[in-house]
Order: sequence, then structure tokens, then C-alpha cells
Amino acid sequence: MNNPQDLFKKVISHAKEYGFVFQSSEIYDGLSAVYDYGQNGAELKKNIRDYWWKAMVQMNSNIVGLDAAIFMHPTTWKASGHIDAFNDPLIDNKDSKKRYRADVLVEDYCAKIEQKIEKEVKKAKKRFGDAFDKAEFMATNARVLGYYKKINSILKRLGKSLENEDLADVKALIEELEIADPISGSRNWTDVKQFNLMFGTKLGASAESAMDLYLRPETAQGIFVNFLNVQKTGRMKIPFGIAQTGKAFRNEIVARQFIFRMREFEQMEMQFFIKPGTQKKWYEHWKEARLKWHLSLGMGADNYRFHDHEKLAHYADAAADIEFKFPFGFKELEGIHSRTDFDLSQHEKYAGKKLQFFDPEENKNYVPYVLETSIGLDRMFLAVFSNSLKEETLENNSSRTLLKLPAVLAPYKAAVLPLVKKDGLPELAKNIFKELRWDFSVIYDEKDAVGRRYRRQDAIGTPFCITVDHKSIEDKTVTLRQRDSMEQTRVKINDLSKIINKEVAAKHWLKRL
Repeated sequence: MNNPQDLFKKVISHAKEYGFVFQSSEIYDGLSAVYDYGQNGAELKKNIRDYWWKAMVQMNSNIVGLDAAIFMHPTTWKASGHIDAFNDPLIDNKDSKKRYRADVLVEDYCAKIEQKIEKEVKKAKKRFGDAFDKAEFMATNARVLGYYKKINSILKRLGKSLENEDLADVKALIEELEIADPISGSRNWTDVKQFNLMFGTKLGASAESAMDLYLRPETAQGIFVNFLNVQKTGRMKIPFGIAQTGKAFRNEIVARQFIFRMREFEQMEMQFFIKPGTQKKWYEHWKEARLKWHLSLGMGADNYRFHDHEKLAHYADAAADIEFKFPFGFKELEGIHSRTDFDLSQHEKYAGKKLQFFDPEENKNYVPYVLETSIGLDRMFLAVFSNSLKEETLENNSSRTLLKLPAVLAPYKAAVLPLVKKDGLPELAKNIFKELRWDFSVIYDEKDAVGRRYRRQDAIGTPFCITVDHKSIEDKTVTLRQRDSMEQTRVKINDLSKIINKEVAAKHWLKRL
């Protein structure tokens, strides 16, 4: 699975075959860019959400949780700027009749240049062997530096054009770069237009009295409008944060790349309210803290990088993305944004109510600034899933498909397997299963040869397999098999819970922070 495209196809196929992700309404030929999470996917998704919540809320005494409604008063979206400015630049190809995001076409062009850089690095590594210094090569190789210069020039121009709403220049850039339709190869483009991404709906019993509403395009506004409710009832003092997870909806122009870009998705956001003037310090703090959270899962530091925004929203004074190396290249996984006082000030203006904090140390009221961390749960799922999927060749030249999930996130922590379906082994195995499930999500499996059952558990990412055999009845021990190493050890039944907990408990993973 060295080819990124082949790997991504394998990811999508494996996700369906093993009950992680299904196309929504598949029996009716599906619904574009909408997906359902199967029995194993629902568990993995829940575990990612819980791991984020534990790190963000449970482990921070000054951050609390919220669960705001999807429907909000329509003025919310006027105040936030979404009605007037929540747009993506749209471009159509006249020959293929396909529609694209103009900025994504340019970014994909730059991603291809990055692939050329990676090829140069691989060639140099092969040529110099152990003496290869990647950092020095990247900083001194003329061809690599030329590629980076071209990427930076393109993205800077794109950012400036979008910031100035110069859509004619965005089209001109696409034409100058000779970007073709990915499907037809045609370069016959329409002008670039803005496209609002919000889904509209109605609230009311009759058409005459119905109110126009929107499905929320982000979860953040539910936090902002509840700022005073939480601050007063929780007696919160600045600095403090409000976190929530929940569904958001965007009518994407081009929803693609499996669950990376969907029309219905889930966000994990935290808005951190701070004293004006301290935003730079907190921006750096949360950049570092959020990267540490990602690294705690052990998916490799080389798979992450920061990308500072060339184009800032008019209300922001700093913004960066944590990008992850997906099978289709480095893409945004999480955003850290310094939003100044824009959000609370806008809602204060439109609602006609003060959204301020009285600072006893300063003896004055002020509108707090906001530092935001926002991560897509579905994107995090894809990052974890795609990074974990491996194919290994074993010593006997057979192969196995392995989902090497961080144990803390695995849908099932252990599988209990009786060696045979007789001689009292299923009864003992079921007793072990019933006892373990008080503390862990576990699965029982007695169908097929034990080797095939091992392979099934490898494929869904189960860290441990517990095999009950005839010796187990005699001495109350079982064979404990580790997923990654396939190492098998004999352990006491009474020690199982302690051994498993040491490997899968969030406590042991988060302590790496």
C-alpha cells in the first residue's frame, strides 16, 4: 500500500467491510457526501470524542462543557456574518459541467508541487543513505527551495485575492497555472462566483407563519450566545473556556475525499475567553497544547505540521491549522484562531444586551477576547483510521491486514475466544467476558478456527485477544495475545483487568502530555 491512491481506496473499502463507515441510504443508491457510522465506527468515533472531552474539559478546571441546540434564532447568523459572508468561491467547467471550489483547485495544484518535493527527498535519502540530513537538504537544495518559493507565491496571491474578493484574479490564477478539470482535462472555465454554504429550513405550523431558520454551519455560535449563562451560573473567572461537540451542516460545493469533507459533520470546539491583550500568549499556549494532544496518540510527529494562515478573517489577529498527512496529502485537521472580541461584540450589538465580564482586579467591565480551538471529529476519525491501516508480511510469507489503532481509541479493548465450542470452554469464556465488560468494551467470538478469529480482531483494531483453552479450566490462566506484536503470554484470569487497563486507559495516554 505504498501508492497513496491505492491506500485511500483500501481505507474506504476496509471501513465498509468491517462495519466502520457506510454510505448513507445505500439501499437507495446513497446520498452524496453523507455517511453513516457502523457498529465499529460508532465506537471508534465515541472514543475519539471522549478522549478529546477528557483532555479538554475533565483535565482543565477552568473549562466546562455545553450542549447547544442545532436550531438557533436566525439573527444569530446575521450577527456572526454567516448570512452575508459565509461563502466559498465556486467555478464551473463548461465542458464537463462539473463544479469546483476555486481555492481547492489551486491548493491541489500546490499539493502536486509538494509531492515533487517528497520525491526529491526520497531520491536524496536513497543516494546519501545514513549520512542524509533531511533538514539541511530542505534548507539548501536549489530545486526544493524553488518549489517552496512557487508554492508560497501562489498561496499568497490566492489569499490576497480572496481577502479582497477579487474573484477575477482567482480565475486568472487558475488560467495562468493551466489548471485543468481533474476529470475531463478541460481548461474551459466559467467566472468565479461566491456560493453561500448554509442550509435553510422553516420553523412553524403553516407556510404563512413559518420562520426562516438555518441548520447551524458551526457549533461556535451556540457557545457565544451562552457566554453569560455559563459565566454567571458557573461563577467562572477569566480566563475560562466553554467546550462542546455536535453536528454542523454545510452545503459544500464539492464534498469529496470520503468523510474528510461532508455536508453533515461533527465538530469538537473550545472557545477560551481571555483578557484583551493576552491573546498572543494564549494563542501560543493552545497551539502547543493541541499539538501535544495529537502527539499523545503516537501516530508520528512527521505526520503533523502547522500552517499559518496567509488570509486572516477580518476579525482575527492570528490563525493556524494543525495539518495531518492524510493519504491524499497534508490537509487541515484542527484550527487554532485568535478571534479578538468580534463574536461577543457582534452578539451584544444585535441582541442589545451586554455580554461583558466584570474584572474585580481591573475594577471594570470589558468584552473578553476569544481564543478558539476547533477540530473536525470526522476528520480526526479519518486521520486515525487511515494512519492505522497496515498490511504486514509475516515470517511464513502469509500476510495480515492490521488496524493498528491507538489502544485507547479501539472499538473493543479485548476479544474473548474459547479454543473450541465444547468441554466447558465457552462457559468459562463467557464468564470472563461478562466480568470484563463492566470495565471495558469487549467482544465474544467462538466461530471459525482461532487463527481466523485473530485475523478478524486484527482487522478491527482490537488490542488484546484472550484465548480460553483446556488448561484454563485447570489453573485459571488464559493465553493473552497482543495485536501489534502477536506475542502470546500466559496470564492469570484475575490479572486480565489490570493488564488491559494499563494499555487502554485514557489516564496512561494523556499522562504523555
